[in-house]
Amino acid sequence: MTAALYGVDVAQLQVKIAEGALWPTLALQGSVQQQNYPTILQPNLFLGTVMLNLSVPIYQGGAEYSAIRLNKEVVGQQRLNADQVRDQTRANVVQAWGQLEAAKAQIEAAIRQNDAAERALTGVRNEAQAGQRTTLDVLNAEQALVNARVALIVAQHDRVVASYFLLSAVGRLSAQELHLPVTIYDPSIHYHQVRDVWSGLRTPDGR
Repeated sequence: MTAALYGVDVAQLQVKIAEGALWPTLALQGSVQQQNYPTILQPNLFLGTVMLNLSVPIYQGGAEYSAIRLNKEVVGQQRLNADQVRDQTRANVVQAWGQLEAAKAQIEAAIRQNDAAERALTGVRNEAQAGQRTTLDVLNAEQALVNARVALIVAQHDRVVASYFLLSAVGRLSAQELHLPVTIYDPSIHYHQVRDVWSGLRTPDGR
């Protein structure tokens, strides 16, 4: 969403840049010349000129007006894109929240299923000791308990995945928010290193 809003700002600045072609241009030019012994009777000659030019655009074929209209249409397009990104982000958050709630409910159901399977297995074993159940019945009850435990593990896995998906949807799945032991990239550092460099070919890292 932040990137989409930056796109709107950039498009608006492009409109201002295009409108600048319709403004007058004021240019100041100066020159200095010094000649030694240009003639025998004149040992030194010093000439200085200063010229101020004012250019007022009247009509240049309409390309500037077309560029302004084009950039204004791009602004509208970027705003629509921002609205679309906002709606999609909200939909992703709602979907992630629903998946997380469903995973929590699935865990509760799996826990109850696991408890029921354990009690059923205990009852079958007691009945088998009394001669009322067969070994196959005991094995089936044990398989039902194993299936219940697997379902519980899968539900716990789904809850973890849904929680991370929710963090991603709200923009909190980042190294800063998770406090990961990694170096966070800061683009302003490179900007401050090169903003005052007017010449030269070497980068701050020496390349």
